[in-house]
Amino acid sequence: MGKKVIKPFRFLKYLAIGMVTGLANGLFGSGGGTIAVPAMVLILGAEEHKAHATAIAVILPLTFASAFFYISHNYVNWELTYKIVLGGVIGGYIGARLLNICPANILRKIFAVFMIFAAVRMII
Repeated sequence: MGKKVIKPFRFLKYLAIGMVTGLANGLFGSGGGTIAVPAMVLILGAEEHKAHATAIAVILPLTFASAFFYISHNYVNWELTYKIVLGGVIGGYIGARLLNICPANILRKIFAVFMIFAAVRMII
């Protein structure tokens, strides 16, 4: 099996999506998925479920980089962190399980509603 060659223009798309996703994740503390998922689906033509799962895998190292910066500058409220991590791990597991059974058209609608709700909350 030969090596897969990535064309330079396509590589620039990957790089641009990664940079914008990383910037949002580092700047806002989250939100990389709201950029990565639509970019992978609309720009790269990825399948909906794979885009959501890939976004999580992409965001993990970005989160480590951001967390390192925030922890090293003593910006983390550890009392909140410990309490929220437990719920986050449980919610992440349940969400990953639901991704397997949720049809793509429903997933797209749920994601759109979430993005609209988040946008309205930020504006208000």
